[in-house]
Amino acid sequence: MRPVLPLVAVLLLATAVPAAAADGPELVPNGSFDAEAAPWWTTPDMVADTSSGSLCVDVPGGSSTAWSSIVGVDGVPLVKGETYRFAFTASGTAEVPIRALVQMNTEPWTSTSEVGPVMQPEPQPYEVGFTSTMDWPAGQVVFQVGGAADDWRFCVDEVSVHTGELPAPFEQETATRVRVNQVGYLPTGPKRASLVTEKTDPLPWRLLDTDGEEVATGTTTPRGEDRTADENVHVITFDEVDATGEGFTLVTDGETSHPFAISADLYADLATDAFGYFYLARSGIEIDGALVGDEYARPAGHLDVAPNTGDTAVGCQAPQPWYAGWTCDGTFDVRGGWYDAGDHGKYVVNGGIAVHQLLDTWERALVVQGRKTAEAGPLADGTARIPEAGNGVPDVLDEARWELEWMQRMQVPAGQEHAGLVFHKVQDDGWTGLPLAPDEDPQTRQVHRPSTAATLNLAAVAAKGARLWEPYDEEFAAGLLESARVAWAAAVETPDLYASALDGNEGGGPYDDKDVSDEFYWAAAELYLTTGEDEFADAVTGSPVHSADLAGAVAFDWQRTAALGRMDLALVPSDLTDRDAVRDSVVTLADFALYQQGKAFFGQPYQPSDARFEWGSNGIILNNAVTLAAAADLTGDETYRTAALESLDHVLGRNALDQSYVTGYGTQFSQNQHHRTFAAQLDPTLPHPPAGTLSGGPNSSIQDPVAAQTWPQGCVAQRCYLDDIQSWSTNEMTINWNSSLTWMAVWASSDEVVENGPKVVLPFRLWMVGAVVVGLLALTAVGLVVVRRRRT
Repeated sequence: MRPVLPLVAVLLLATAVPAAAADGPELVPNGSFDAEAAPWWTTPDMVADTSSGSLCVDVPGGSSTAWSSIVGVDGVPLVKGETYRFAFTASGTAEVPIRALVQMNTEPWTSTSEVGPVMQPEPQPYEVGFTSTMDWPAGQVVFQVGGAADDWRFCVDEVSVHTGELPAPFEQETATRVRVNQVGYLPTGPKRASLVTEKTDPLPWRLLDTDGEEVATGTTTPRGEDRTADENVHVITFDEVDATGEGFTLVTDGETSHPFAISADLYADLATDAFGYFYLARSGIEIDGALVGDEYARPAGHLDVAPNTGDTAVGCQAPQPWYAGWTCDGTFDVRGGWYDAGDHGKYVVNGGIAVHQLLDTWERALVVQGRKTAEAGPLADGTARIPEAGNGVPDVLDEARWELEWMQRMQVPAGQEHAGLVFHKVQDDGWTGLPLAPDEDPQTRQVHRPSTAATLNLAAVAAKGARLWEPYDEEFAAGLLESARVAWAAAVETPDLYASALDGNEGGGPYDDKDVSDEFYWAAAELYLTTGEDEFADAVTGSPVHSADLAGAVAFDWQRTAALGRMDLALVPSDLTDRDAVRDSVVTLADFALYQQGKAFFGQPYQPSDARFEWGSNGIILNNAVTLAAAADLTGDETYRTAALESLDHVLGRNALDQSYVTGYGTQFSQNQHHRTFAAQLDPTLPHPPAGTLSGGPNSSIQDPVAAQTWPQGCVAQRCYLDDIQSWSTNEMTINWNSSLTWMAVWASSDEVVENGPKVVLPFRLWMVGAVVVGLLALTAVGLVVVRRRRT
């Protein structure tokens, strides 16, 4: 493996060249510091010194945030839509990351340009272009230089902001034009690579082993231009190769690929590592270094230990106009669960899809593989690095329980307004900076108004969890089912309480959703599969979603959940009258993913008609792959298995950027995802994200300032990505993206996939007497047989 610079650093250095003549006047007063510092200012902890001809400050160490120590100047006017160049030269006595911003000079200090270089001993020039997002007559330029552990000296010179043409579009450097799955390929699976070239005729290729010996040869297949990459692409196919080992390379068109393996256990470690992300995301528990390594150990976050103000007694958000002044009395114990992403918020609707996918890995093991014990296969008991390992329960169910119990705590208790509904989220009342450990978060915590969507998420996953937990903890399973029933009834009574898109601009994301017909369908499906009751069967078949065509560029995500219910109805045996039609509809959903993959030349089953990638495109690609894997399970058709496996190639390096988006996997991988704890880019004493962490990936909308200033005029879809901690719109990590990676890695490492040939094993259902779970039944060729009967 070779380390790579953050792409934003490449941008800064690459654009630090003499610029064209300015179109407008200089807007920064005294940016060259020839005589004195004024009108520049510093925070009280520093004194400006211009005796060297630069402005230098001695920065005290030991502060927790970059903005604890600031050098700045006011009076920089900004005009919305105008283009500018922002340039400076800076150095430091320590390799400390700083933040250089052009922003408002009052709260909320909104920035319109931000760069984050790491200081070097010798002065380095930096220059970026940006388009102002605001009209502000008295903006400011600031250098936030705090947050280092030790004292250091910062110097800056030649600070300039002026109007003018934007720099030439930034393009990332890539190591090779031969793009492969940098982890490798299964011996029995598809083996495809992509070649970026201007040539249009077929080209010869060679596959070499680690000793340079020729293993296979062939010719490329020219495919033409991929609009999402703006590249002419050939595809290399070497499916028939059955050699195994490490260090294979492809050679063609004068280029050599990154090395890769061909191995039957290719995805076993990835399944464990991707799943391991969730333990590190837990809130309300000390993370044990003996399990995950000392660099990832940390105190418990948000247990009301100062400076934390939550989460055992959290009040409701203050009245807001978008909720007509709603608030509530009392406090609520909402400890536990998983931190959602790079922030310290916990959101029910994102937790819902994430915990569903973890539970689904185990349910698939029961249904497809016929697994009967907690000790067999990926994520079984004792296979993961979690405190509960070895307790006789599958580790994946233990981890899911941590989130399920938190979701139960988010349910409004009886006697309160909106009883039975579920608070939409719990979050800080304002944004915090990076880095910041959970136990050091001082912000006030608040629960936000319940929503029908959050309520139905609990109904769905609690029902699913109930049938999977029953063999291991009957009391917990019964509690889950009761929570699901209460949530369903509350949602039916209040079907249109929506989260607002405005409820997320300070301290957390909104996760707004004004169409919950799909959540009603998903919840009804899970309740029916767990109970078999007519009420829920009727809710399933009576829903317009039941017969709707779900095919689209995005098969499912946290906001589009119908396919979650549809796939479970197809896979889990039941007495549903039109189950065959449901199964056919899942295959149709997969067929659309196949169609998209056929138009894409880098293996991904995601090729939107507008050639634009959505936020979290890697999660979308993997969720679309889940539909392909589900179709493989349902039909045994090798076409779907092949397509699902090929989908993994894209996120592991076979893409326009030659980038594996999974930390620790491949030669060139993402390692600076947006996160407050895994923040080595900002503080070298902190760790990078753990191995198995998925980056959200290319996002055509580039909402964050770092990405927006990198591509002020937009970017080609697959290229809209920066491995920079401040690029939260292209490089965040989230539980729902890692759950899709976990699902796919577990599927790809399971025996029937590795050994070539999906198979369907008919499984189990709960044995109910009234509302009471009395046992577990398996559906076999001779009918239902008792697998486990409840103890009396």
